Amino acid sequence: MEPTGNEEYTALPRIGDKAPAFKAVTTQGEIDFPKDYEGSWVILFSHPADFTPVCTSEFMTFASMQDKFEKAGCKLVGLSVDGLYSHIAWLRTIKEKIEYRGMKNVEVTFPVIEDISMTVARKYGMIQPGEATTKAVRAVFFIDPKGIIRAIIYYPLSLGRNFEELYRALIALKTADAFGVATPADWQPGDDVIVPTAGSCGVAKERMEGKAGDMTCYDWFFCTRKLSKEEVLAKVVKS
Repeated sequence: MEPTGNEEYTALPRIGDKAPAFKAVTTQGEIDFPKDYEGSWVILFSHPADFTPVCTSEFMTFASMQDKFEKAGCKLVGLSVDGLYSHIAWLRTIKEKIEYRGMKNVEVTFPVIEDISMTVARKYGMIQPGEATTKAVRAVFFIDPKGIIRAIIYYPLSLGRNFEELYRALIALKTADAFGVATPADWQPGDDVIVPTAGSCGVAKERMEGKAGDMTCYDWFFCTRKLSKEEVLAKVVKS
């Protein structure tokens, strides 16, 4: 379907914005978002359509990792512009018929939003006219316990997501909050973390002179410190 010029597309929400609020019907009942998720992290993600192979592989993977995300204090909420009965039939088919990478009998228990009107998809900028006007792209929103959007990742229709990376991003965001640090490229729990840039001349001077305590400073703007995997997991993952 080609754009007619009459469609309305909401601007993409930004990192730091309050997550746009909505009420919706899902495979697990009605939800009031993000109100129902206050106090918990949540990943809201969209998929283009039910009964499609890439989406099926993604849902099986996410469902298989759901406990892992739950232990990290994060709920999962899916969405496509399909109807509720389509969602239910598709998820039943996944459980009863699909086997992929050793995963089978996979039951999807997190809510999947019905969005036939595309109301929610438009609120979150999930409809990208250059990609499709009738399907949501593969959007991922990380929303913190206060309902603030903390990270956004977008993928085209043809590209399946890396769910281990989504988990890594969640743990990195929580680590940054818990320890007041930043995480460098390719960071994994147990790797050194980045100490924020010095806020005063005195602190900067100490860094330059190598008097930075437990930090290793390569220059005034680039200091790291060790943060063990055990410390990270104790803070951000339930035992």
